Amino acid sequence: MQIQSKALPQSFSLRRSFRSFTAPEQGGGTYHPLLVVSVVVLLTLFAIVEIDLHSAQLQAIGLLGRGSGINPVFLSP
Repeated sequence: MQIQSKALPQSFSLRRSFRSFTAPEQGGGTYHPLLVVSVVVLLTLFAIVEIDLHSAQLQAIGLLGRGSGINPVFLSP
C-alpha cells in the first residue's frame, strides 16, 4: 500500500494562486500593483536597517549628522 503525500497537490494549488498575481502572457511589462507596493516597502525597510547598522561609519565620512540634535538657540522658551 502506498501512502500518497498531500504536499504535491498543495504545491500545485500554491502555484495556481501565485500565477494569478502575475500578468497574463501578453509580453507586456505590467506588474501587479501589490507586487510593486511590496517591493517598495521591503526596499525602504532594508535601507532603514542598513543605515541604522552602519550609522557610525556614515557619520565618520560625513553622510549623517553628528547626532547632536537641535541647536538650543532654535528651541522655544
